[in-house]
Amino acid sequence: MKKSSMFVGLDVHKLSIEIAIAEAGRDGEVRSYGGIEGTLDALDKVVRKLVSKGCDLRFVYEAGPCGYDVYRHLTAQGYDCVVVAPSKIPRQSGNRIKNDRRDAQMLARLHRAGELTAVYVPCIEDEAMRDLTRAREDAKALERKAKQLILAFLLRHGHRYSGKSPWSRAHFRWISILKMPHPAQQIVLQESLDTLAECTSRVDRLTEQIQMLSTQWRLFPVIQALQTLRGVSLIVATTTIAEIGDLTRFEGPTELMSYLGLVPSEHSSGRSTRRGSITKTGNGHVRRVLVEAAWAYRLPARVSRKLLIRQEGMSQEVCAISWKAQLRLCARYKRFIAKGKSHQLVVTAIARELCAFMWAIAQEVQGSRV
Repeated sequence: MKKSSMFVGLDVHKLSIEIAIAEAGRDGEVRSYGGIEGTLDALDKVVRKLVSKGCDLRFVYEAGPCGYDVYRHLTAQGYDCVVVAPSKIPRQSGNRIKNDRRDAQMLARLHRAGELTAVYVPCIEDEAMRDLTRAREDAKALERKAKQLILAFLLRHGHRYSGKSPWSRAHFRWISILKMPHPAQQIVLQESLDTLAECTSRVDRLTEQIQMLSTQWRLFPVIQALQTLRGVSLIVATTTIAEIGDLTRFEGPTELMSYLGLVPSEHSSGRSTRRGSITKTGNGHVRRVLVEAAWAYRLPARVSRKLLIRQEGMSQEVCAISWKAQLRLCARYKRFIAKGKSHQLVVTAIARELCAFMWAIAQEVQGSRV
């Protein structure tokens, strides 16, 4: 005899978990079970009580700062569990009351109705590489902030660099010979330079770790293949795969574009069609690196020496996709600029199509390994 389903909504927080239960059936009761401590042991006690009722348990909770520990713990025991995107949960516009109990009941009810959108949960290895790439991204942001503070400090005291390339060797030599009018200001400058040096060293260390650990990753063949594309370095390729995971899980490139928030927004009704800026939904980390990579296509199509080195050992099919991407994207960049489009808008459009070529390469690499 088939077991009836019981839908369990979990509102997970740092120190507590609020639980609600929705009985199977359209008119089934939705009730609050109560709150427990935010530990897996406390959750196990509740699960054992619910299992004793002889129902098929289906758990759901929102993605948040608590990560995927609850998901992995429940799925390891054989229970059905999904993590849903908070931004895609249907909400009543007139509802002005929000608390943990209501949130848990809402999750249980919507999960029973099939109205929730599950997010992709990475495996432990994929999440570890994602943490590594994000750590480098944070270190890079701190390095950029340290440079801004130094330039602002020097400008405030009348020092302007006349050279062409800031932060070059010549620029650092110019800073080293500067003498501030007060000893306290000289100390501030030196401490700022030491902070910048530490941030730069941290970026280099994390980059080295990415280079070393990515070779041991199961998705390294895809990372290698993606680097055959112009503008897609090791950092861009690793960040993309670490954030998205298996690119072949998308049915087509359009779905990937939408996932990354690179498609135009739209507000159409009847005969009126209005399209605006990109939606910027989904993963902003990948969207940022793709836009940076897209700037490489502002120049004429050619296989440079660095790109030729990255393409060594790759299949002819993958290299053909890379060259096709160059021919198309470089031509599109030139054509859009000739029409008077802004450079940032054109680069965003190029980034949207670049992820489609990434999807095609992933299909080629992983399809050949099956």
